[in-house]
Amino acid sequence: MFSSNEPLIECVPNFSEGRNLATISAIADSIRNIEGVKLMHTDIGHDANRTVFTFAGKPQAVVKAAYSAIKTAEQLIDMRQHQGAHPRMGACDVCPLIPLQHISMDEVIRLAHQLGKQLGESGIPVYLYEYAATQAFRKNLANLRKGEYEAIPEKIKEENWKPDFGPQYFHPTFGMMALGARKFLVAYNINLTTKDVEIAKDIAKSIRKIRTQNDNSYLSNLFQNVKAIGWFMEAYNCVQVSTNITDFEKSPIIDVFTEIKHLAKEHGIETNGSELIGLIPKQALLHPIMTIEEAINYLGLNTVKPFSQEINIIEYNLGISQ
Repeated sequence: MFSSNEPLIECVPNFSEGRNLATISAIADSIRNIEGVKLMHTDIGHDANRTVFTFAGKPQAVVKAAYSAIKTAEQLIDMRQHQGAHPRMGACDVCPLIPLQHISMDEVIRLAHQLGKQLGESGIPVYLYEYAATQAFRKNLANLRKGEYEAIPEKIKEENWKPDFGPQYFHPTFGMMALGARKFLVAYNINLTTKDVEIAKDIAKSIRKIRTQNDNSYLSNLFQNVKAIGWFMEAYNCVQVSTNITDFEKSPIIDVFTEIKHLAKEHGIETNGSELIGLIPKQALLHPIMTIEEAINYLGLNTVKPFSQEINIIEYNLGISQ
């Protein structure tokens, strides 16, 4: 479908629906129906009440598919009824565009602005984040999500909360959304052998810290590129440390898992497999002393749910691996 010589981008929109399969199917169809795009993966989270789609293709086709999916969600999702474990602020909570090959970040930023303008003109409040951000405090997604959907009616009235695109008033059924351009993000969750959510939260807070060699004290900011929260997953009957690794070269997934495993032992518990939400670049699983297969086994990626290299590794899925 694609060649290793053409410009390609990826889009990973997160929608605030993980239980209504008809709605999820309609959003998926709105992506599949666009020529020049491949829907690579759909990750449905019942407890989080959230579905993450991963699709890729030719730049303008991806923009068209993203617009179609978000407008479909606007029609079918009512945020006034939404309840779920994952922080959220809109029917399409966040929609990042990611350069895959033969395209610069600057070009992807322009595509994000193009998509934002189209969505804004259709009546959706859009806030630009990460590399596409127009204001420094909006670069961090957590800043935009502060207060979540419930805070929007009041904060959108404030001048510093004027959307980058779209109306400056509350859209009750949709909420608001973040749209951006970024590098690969690895959404990665680790199961723990406990139901105590406070332990998961404590480990999530600690993951940004590094253990000294001489004692059990910590120095801050080892995993500056890791965002983590702890929550209970009813589907697995245990707690998870849920992480977003925003730079897997500086904070390798194997290092993150190893540190969480160590912190779990401090609490007298163990890790029990892990899962990826969406897909992962091949480079993120490469390790100096492990093959990709050994890394998959070490991380327990086949323990929680099936992991297929052909499906879950982006380059293999698209058929563009060198």
